Amino acid sequence: MRYPLPNSRLALLIAVALGAISVAGFAPFYLYPIPIITLALLFHYWSKCESAKQAAWLGYAFGLGLLGAGIPWIYISLHDFGGMPLLMAAFSTLALCAFLSLSAAGAGWLSKQIAAPAIGAPMLWVLFEWVRNWIFTGFPWLILGYSQVPYSPLAGVAPVFGVYGVSLVTALAASLLTLLVKKSMRRKVLLALITLWVAGSLLKLIEWTKPVGAPFSVALLQGNIAQDMKWQPEVAQRTLDSYLQLARQSNAQLTVLPETALPMLTKEVPADYLNQLKTLAQQNLGDLLVGAVELENEQYYNSMLSYGSAPTQTYRKSHLVPFGEFIPLKGIFGWIYRDWLNIPLTDLARGGLDQKPLQIAGQQVAVNICYEDVFGEEIIRQLPQATLLVNASNDAWYGKSLAADQHLQISQTRALETGRMMLRATNTGATAIIDPHGNMLAHAPHFATIILKGEAQGYTGTTPYVSWGNWPVIIFCVLAVTLLWGRKKK
Repeated sequence: MRYPLPNSRLALLIAVALGAISVAGFAPFYLYPIPIITLALLFHYWSKCESAKQAAWLGYAFGLGLLGAGIPWIYISLHDFGGMPLLMAAFSTLALCAFLSLSAAGAGWLSKQIAAPAIGAPMLWVLFEWVRNWIFTGFPWLILGYSQVPYSPLAGVAPVFGVYGVSLVTALAASLLTLLVKKSMRRKVLLALITLWVAGSLLKLIEWTKPVGAPFSVALLQGNIAQDMKWQPEVAQRTLDSYLQLARQSNAQLTVLPETALPMLTKEVPADYLNQLKTLAQQNLGDLLVGAVELENEQYYNSMLSYGSAPTQTYRKSHLVPFGEFIPLKGIFGWIYRDWLNIPLTDLARGGLDQKPLQIAGQQVAVNICYEDVFGEEIIRQLPQATLLVNASNDAWYGKSLAADQHLQISQTRALETGRMMLRATNTGATAIIDPHGNMLAHAPHFATIILKGEAQGYTGTTPYVSWGNWPVIIFCVLAVTLLWGRKKK
């Protein structure tokens, strides 16, 4: 078979295309075999590279294709809603993609420094994904493992080893595909692939957690408030009235409103309005969760507050979005917000890391706000005490892009990892009720004002991932790569 040389420009263009095609494996497409095939082709190219530099450039090109096709919504948030000039917004988005693509470049470069690259490349891929999870507060979007949730048999690994465990077996499947070209190994490779698929399928059959208590009614309110109007003072009363009207129609034991559903500080919300929300929840023998901004001790918090039968409780967002909710290195980057951006609430304070589940609607509810559910190791802090997960988001920042559906798939993964139902209440989509296996039981249409009603169930028990988090996968990969590097040196 003839193919472009790894050091050719055509090979780099092919790598970019492979990365872009990989986006089809993620929501809303869910074509999970595609990233396995595209990554296998990248690994095959790496095996043909004569130098680490060639492999790094191919990996970098693949990363640019994946992120360039997968996260253009960053541009939408900066330009369309943040007011940043077109060229600067485009440059900033490209710069982010360029930086994140160093992950795939690093995996490619190191794959030429170790023995048995077919074994080591998947582990390197996972380690560099993990670095993306925490460097500069982390941006683990389009992690390979998400592409397998919830339909692929490989998703069965999630409750045991989390999304990075799914990434590892997915990358391993891709690496095994590259070995099919060797006739002497085809039987063993096929057996290994079948073993991976069967093992994942069997893991999906295990019920890691069990129901606790009776099912209860839920209502998720999607207000569909346009982002460019959300914080305008003249629209605030209309927004309050809209959500109050939806709450009156909810008739559920647990009603959830989106992140910052109330477009003002909690101290500015009329007391009568909050009393009405509380009375409505009490009439339904339950509670209501609403997103708002709190001001306390001269610090602002992105919060979810409960009103109803239980005493009012609060969850405050702890993992903030850099350049969106706080300004890193304000002395250096503050001018960007002063001169180019018009984003409200860019100086928020962090909530505590030791916050407990809210005791509402007869459940122990682990609340997370928007971007926080991207970090599985942080979600499990409130487990196993929590019986239910709730995510409140506002993905209206990203317009009619793939962002909301990609975020929904991330929430599906958190449900699968923890063995808990996940309720997602969003402003414009994707509002959904997700079962403990990561499957959607109900999904509201995007950009519609709607009440998504259904039933939820609390769960108790501990998945292996809740017990140990990401560390078993990361430690295993580090040790294996170290051994392979040592063999190469010998």
